[in-house]
Parts: sequence; structure tokens; C-alpha cells
Amino acid sequence: MTDDILILSLTAASIGFIHTLIGPDHYLPFIMMAKAGKWSKNKTIWVTIFCGIGHVLSSVVLGLIGIAAGIALDRLELIEGTRGAIAGWALISFGFLYMIWGIKKAYNNKPHSHIHVSGDGTYSTHHHEHHGEHVHEEEKKSLTPWILFVVFILGPCEPLIPLLMFPAAQHSILGLTTVTAVFGVVTISTMVSVVLVSLWGINLLPMGKLEKYSHVLAGFALFASGLAINLLGL
Repeated sequence: MTDDILILSLTAASIGFIHTLIGPDHYLPFIMMAKAGKWSKNKTIWVTIFCGIGHVLSSVVLGLIGIAAGIALDRLELIEGTRGAIAGWALISFGFLYMIWGIKKAYNNKPHSHIHVSGDGTYSTHHHEHHGEHVHEEEKKSLTPWILFVVFILGPCEPLIPLLMFPAAQHSILGLTTVTAVFGVVTISTMVSVVLVSLWGINLLPMGKLEKYSHVLAGFALFASGLAINLLGL
């Protein structure tokens, strides 16, 4: 490994780590959806890794096509910017719809009482919640990881192509592969670490009455993440 590739690899690790930390869209959706959907630890890890691979690989493929075809860097950056805007709007739309569904679910499951009259004329009451949407909720749980995956494929790794892939490609294919792999591994590892640590912290907090609004909060988090992408450029 040449000194230039070593420097680029260290730069890739630093950029992958910082880029992930300052972009809440890299981890907030998984934290909130895992909490609301009561995902297991293993499911949370694999969904995060799966989406992270799609997120990084989509930019890698675009970068390789650009390098092989000799497409100008500014043209590739324009494509990445357009993909980022689409991903932002996808998060905004999905988050808003999920939030509305969460509000409806919280309202429909509001505990209430019924009075029953027995044969001997005595009265009794019982409290319950409606769970008629249980099947629909399970369907949403199974679709959510796939929706997130599509969103993350659309979402670009903005610094990967101009700051890492193009400079590395000037040296060798091995250098390009090494730098890209370092960036991908650090990015995905950071995503998983932040998600798990955050969920551990959240699970220590008493949710109380907020528990019934977990889907609402999850939808709002996705909505806010999309706004952060499109309005703040995170």
C-alpha cells in the first residue's frame, strides 16, 4: 500500500465516521422504527446493515460507472444531489403517512369501559382496547424494512465519489477498492453502533403514556430526517 492510499484510507475512515454521525438520517429511522415496532436486537442490526450496504453500494456503483465511462465529476455530483433530494422526499412522505397511521392507531386503541348486565340483574364493567388492526400492523412491520432499504438506496454518500473514489482511482484498482471498502465498513459500523447505543439508552427511560404514541414519534422522526436532508443538507 502506497503512502497516498494509506492517507486516503485514513481519510475515508474519518469521513465515514463523521459523515454518519452528523447525518441523523443514517440512524434515527432505525432507532425509532425498532422501538416502535419492538424489533429484536438481531433484526435491528441486520436491517441497519442491510440498508447501510444499499446506501454505500449505490454510490459505489455510480462512482465506478462514472470512472469507467469518464463522466465528469460535476455531472456525478449533480446526479448524487438529485438522488439525495428524492431520498429526502421519500422519507418525508413515508414519515408523514406513518405518523398519521400512528395517530389513528393510538386513538383507536384508547382504553374504554363497557357495562354488562348479568342474568340476575347485577352490573359489571370491564376495560379493554381494540386490536382489530393487528394484522395490518404486522403487515406494516414487514414492509417497513423494505421501504427503508429503498430510501437508503436512493440516498447518496455525498463525499465518497469526489473526495475518495476519484483520487484513489488515479493510483490503482487495488487502491480504489481499499479506500471504498474502508469507507463502507466504517460507515455501516458507525450506523449500527449509534443505533444500538441509542436504543440501550432509550430502553432505560420510563416511557409511561408515551409508549402508545411510539408509532407517532417514529413517523415524526422519519419526517424530520427527510426535512434535515432537503432543508439542512445533512
